[in-house]
Amino acid sequence: MLLEDLRHPRRVVALSAVHNFRDLGGYPTHDGGRTTWSRLYRADGLQRLEREDLRTVTRLGIRTVVDLRTEREVEHHGAFPVDEHPVDWHHVSIVDATWGEMQTPAYDDVADFLVWAYRLMLEESAARFARAFTLLADAGTHPAVYHCAAGKDRTGILTALVLSTVGVPDEWVAADYGLTEEAMARKIAWARVHLPELAERFDDAPRAFVAADPRAMSVILADLRRDHGGAEGYLRTHGVDDAAFAAMRAALVSRP
Repeated sequence: MLLEDLRHPRRVVALSAVHNFRDLGGYPTHDGGRTTWSRLYRADGLQRLEREDLRTVTRLGIRTVVDLRTEREVEHHGAFPVDEHPVDWHHVSIVDATWGEMQTPAYDDVADFLVWAYRLMLEESAARFARAFTLLADAGTHPAVYHCAAGKDRTGILTALVLSTVGVPDEWVAADYGLTEEAMARKIAWARVHLPELAERFDDAPRAFVAADPRAMSVILADLRRDHGGAEGYLRTHGVDDAAFAAMRAALVSRP
């Protein structure tokens, strides 16, 4: 694995109030291709975009936003500012309740908690992941960005499904997921200055709630391969068709 590919200067889109906005371009695929830059982005809560942030997003040419948060999160915190930058905004709530709103088991190892949580999410929200994937596969939506609150869990699983489906090796998928650890550190540092109440919630939350341990994603990818033959098999079982897979590959993979 080449760290210069993982930490390419184009990887993180620098914004002041959004801390995990990342380009999925530049990753190798099994067949010798590379994921295409400036087509698909993953992010954290885009409702926090400040004016200069929005100018940056506008320069990226974003046409579509897929919001993976719950109904309550959208109602309470707001959504992407479509009045200032018109986009096609889609709400695909991956879960009905966040971890802070439900009882969760305690694990000594954060990776064990994340594996438990992601297995549950994949089991209960398969049709929702399939819908989000199908939306993002349409070339007419690009450039597109999808996000949840932290850009870590719901966004992380959808990213794993997308990258795996187009042929990115597991080690790269897990490494991309692991970059969120640094984004969470940026977000917490920003919150201490600008949103102290959010910083307090992070301080009070279980450590696993802010972790992005690549070991967990590696286990999930192995689960998908064992149980479904891989990410494509999982999505196909839940309604994604050949046209969507072909469109995602055509949009997201470039070959020399």
